[in-house]
Amino acid sequence: MGGIHDMQEDFMALILISKAFADAEPIPEKYALEGKNMFPPLAWGGAPEDTRSFALIVEDPDAPSGTFRHCGIANIPARWTSLAESIDTSQEGALRFYQNDFGNARYDGPQPPDGDPPHRYIFRIAALDVPRLTLPEAVGVEAMWTQAQKHTLAEASLTGLYQA
Repeated sequence: MGGIHDMQEDFMALILISKAFADAEPIPEKYALEGKNMFPPLAWGGAPEDTRSFALIVEDPDAPSGTFRHCGIANIPARWTSLAESIDTSQEGALRFYQNDFGNARYDGPQPPDGDPPHRYIFRIAALDVPRLTLPEAVGVEAMWTQAQKHTLAEASLTGLYQA
């Protein structure tokens, strides 16, 4: 039978939050493509002890052509618990941004079609059991996330809403 320590681990779960918006709430315009296209600040906690790195994906499952990937980042060091507003690879040498569905290896914010109801933008972080993914940036966000899923110890998500 497990002791108190084991019980505490059972209740510890990976969580993802942002000081820019709450779960299921609107994403401020400055984080949208039509705004300043800034990456929103994110923070997480509760990662498993054996986490060696993190990967992050931002997806719009409500896009007219199917799920649209706005951002993919891998090789986030295990000791990190946040990503700053407007983080980019030129400032953070450890990170690798993967080519999004716009064709850019960076964050590109929400851009739903005019007149559409609000779209959901799902930010998902995965705690990985490997220190880094070695795929080239050009493989794209979807391939990176598929590879990350093979090494996922825990996952958390945060959903923001945006309407043009």
